Order: sequence, then C-alpha cells, then structure tokens
Amino acid sequence: MAETKENIVMFPFMAQGHIIPFLALAFQLEKTNKYTITFVNTKKNINKLRSSLPPNSSFNLVEIPFDSSDHNLPPDTENTDSIPYNLVPILIEATLSFKPHFRKLVSGLVSEQNGQKKPLCIITGIFFGWCAEIAHELGVFHALFIAGGGFGFACYYSMWMNLPHKNTDSDEFLLPDFPEASRIHVTQLTDYLRVADGSDCFSVSMQKLLTLWRNVDGILVNTVEELDKIGLMYFRREICPQVWPIGPLLLSTGSKDRAGKQLGISSPVCKNWLDTKPCSSVLYVSFGSQNTIAPSQMMELALALEASGKDFIWVVRPPSGFDINSEFKANEWLPEGFEERIKLSRKGLVVHNWAPQVDILSHESVSAFLSHCGWNSVLESLSHGVPIMGWPMAAEQFYNVKLLEEEIGVCVEVARGKICEVKHEEVVAKIELVMNETEKGKEMKRKACEAKEIIKNAIKDEKNYKGSSTKAMDEFFNAAFTMRESTLG
Repeated sequence: MAETKENIVMFPFMAQGHIIPFLALAFQLEKTNKYTITFVNTKKNINKLRSSLPPNSSFNLVEIPFDSSDHNLPPDTENTDSIPYNLVPILIEATLSFKPHFRKLVSGLVSEQNGQKKPLCIITGIFFGWCAEIAHELGVFHALFIAGGGFGFACYYSMWMNLPHKNTDSDEFLLPDFPEASRIHVTQLTDYLRVADGSDCFSVSMQKLLTLWRNVDGILVNTVEELDKIGLMYFRREICPQVWPIGPLLLSTGSKDRAGKQLGISSPVCKNWLDTKPCSSVLYVSFGSQNTIAPSQMMELALALEASGKDFIWVVRPPSGFDINSEFKANEWLPEGFEERIKLSRKGLVVHNWAPQVDILSHESVSAFLSHCGWNSVLESLSHGVPIMGWPMAAEQFYNVKLLEEEIGVCVEVARGKICEVKHEEVVAKIELVMNETEKGKEMKRKACEAKEIIKNAIKDEKNYKGSSTKAMDEFFNAAFTMRESTLG
C-alpha cells in the first residue's frame, strides 16, 4: 500500500512579494513527492493562484473568509497590490480577523484523519505569528517563513520593537539589540516608522504581531547562510534558536509572470531584442509589483537613461500619487517624445506593467539591475551574477541595500525613497560607475559572480555533498517530525 503523504499547511500574507516565495517553496516540496500542500488564502488570491497553477498541480487551495469592507478598506481588497501604500497597515491589522476561521480550518484537517495524521507542520507569513497558538493547541509544529532576507528583516524587526530613532536627536543611530548592523540613518526609515512613537495604532499593531514571533517553533528564511550570516545570527540570538535559511526560493517565469500577472511584453520579443545587444551592455530597470517613484523622479530617471547612452529595458508603472494599476500616460510622466526616440534608436524597451524578469536577468547582454531591492528581485539578480543599483522604497528594502552594498559588495545606492530629490546627472554618474569598466564596476561584477556560485552551491543536493540550504531544509523537517513523535509519545 502506498504511504500517505504528509500534509503541509501554508498561509502567506496577501502580498505578491510574500505569496511568490511561498509558492516556490510549495512547488519544491511537491516535487519531492512526499508532501501534499494545503495552500490557504483569501478568495481573490486563491482564484488568481488557481488560474496560474500548472494543470498537474496537486495543491489543495483553501479559501479563508475575508470582507475588506468590514475593516475600513475598499471593497474586494485582498492584496497589497490592489490598495494604495497608506492602507497596507490597515490590511495587516485586519488579518487578525482570520484567527477563528484558521482555527476551524486546521481543526477540520486534524479531525478528517481522526487525529491520527495531523498536518506535519503549519508554515505562515510574518504577520501570522498568532497561528502558533492554534498549531500548539492541536499539537502541530509551526514555523514562520520570512520571505525576505535575514539582515533586512532583522533590522526591520529591531526597528519596530525598539523605535530607536525616538531616543535620539541625531540623524544616525544604532539598533540597541543589533549593533552588528552598524549605523542606520533616518532616511532609511519607511514613512510609517519615521512617525511611529509606540502609541500610534500602527506601531501598537506591529509590536503586537512581531512579539508573537517568540512563540514559534522555528523560522524559515528565504536566504543563503553564507551571504546573510549577521541577520541570521540576530534571529537565533534574539528570537528563536531554530532558524533555517532555505533559499533562494524563486518561481520560474511563464507567459504569466509573478503568480498570475499578465506580462506587458512576451519573453520571445524581449529575448530577440536582447540578442541584438553586446554582452554586458544592457541596464534593466524595475521597481517591483508594489513600488513606484514620484513623477519628478520618473522624469529625471528617463533623462538619465537617455543621457547615459546605454541600452536599457525599463518596466514603467504610473508614478506615486496615481493608481499603480491604471493606464500609463507617457505624455505626462516622461519627457516629450521619449518613447518614440527610444523606439526609433532601438536603445531601449519601455515595458508597461510587467516584464519576464528572470529571462531578462539570465541573458548575457544584461550588465546591471536598477532595482527597489525587494528580496525576490535581489535573489533573482544575484542568482545570475548581475550587480545591482539600489533604489529602496519601502519596508526592509533600505536594509537590503545596506547588506548588498556594505557587506556583500554587489550594489551601489542610486537614490533612497519615494520623495528624495533625484538629479539625472547623478544617476548617469552611477550608471557609468557600474557599467563602464571602472575598478568599482569590475569589483561589483566579480562579487556578484561569487554570490552566484555561493547560491548555486547552497542548493546542491548530491550524493556526496549537500549545500547549506539543502541541509537547513532537512533540519527543519527533522524538527517537525521530532515534535510530532514527542506529542504522539
């Protein structure tokens, strides 16, 4: 008789940058043929997933009830990419309403098997630490999955828990429980953090949710031990000794990139254009699914790209202050005639909405990536040995840039945030620094290629050699099985 597969429950926070690594992890586990995946989310996210999963996928997609209108959010709002940035805290707070529904859902999974074959583990997103209480009531192992990097989230966690900028008049400060991160500048704080004082509703909510991390059985991180030692050390020291770096977990691309997003350009068209360009000559520019720059910054960036004379692919979305999912108005937001000139000269591709990012970064013509430094983008870039020009916008992206620039040496920061003044001449200088044969540019390329090798080795699973991420995954499952045996015993 065939052995029944172990059930793993996954429940990510409703944001593309969170759902994508969860999906990548789910696909990786499904491939082993040892596990069934119960993937939990709200109705709209589940429907989007259903339409983008391969036909042979065995995932069990489960909806959890949620009505955004009950939480002072616009109707049918179930993902951060469908709301303005200022409403994200309300969505995070609203997820606490999932608790009774999730308890019922997991109890149902346990009773289905008469308690004989509980789910092996529950893996949840960073704002769902409250799931640990439910998991432990039912005797199930619970792990939090940080879809980002160790260092970035260590800084982010420490900032919210300590609000150190409130205790100093200086623009620079240390994190009291994470001095290894060195100095943080006030411009590296998100808008919410900068105004947080510990009594405002967002910091009260964040501190409540982040405190729950201490109840988890373990923490999975979408990173690689050798590149991210300091951040992982912080979590092991401050929160939970069982921290497993299991990255990079990356989704491969298809005609629908990024979990159901329709591409603004097809992969073959992109590839054909890149094929006409010399090796290491193209700059790729994209700010991810959630972020966009100010109209004045967009204008300066366009001027910089044109003035640099470099070939480029630029994924554009409406600037901040406008609906990110609305139509792009080139005549308002770009220099006059910009798109026509670029098209005519064949110097660039201006892509509206979405591009096949992995296909672009893996092409030998690509020299550098100007990015918001969301962690998925960082991993995709480094997995292909592409150095980064950082323009962080939100959340932990500022600290990702800090790690990439100060520790790993694969990045230069171009600008910081959505409101900083950007001068196109300065952007041109940074583009030339990275893409021309300067000492700095060559060093960044060398270190990016080193990072690529480190990542490749981390996920090796060979007869005589297991990489650090493969070993970490084994250790995670050992811990889950050990806990189950102890509860049965």
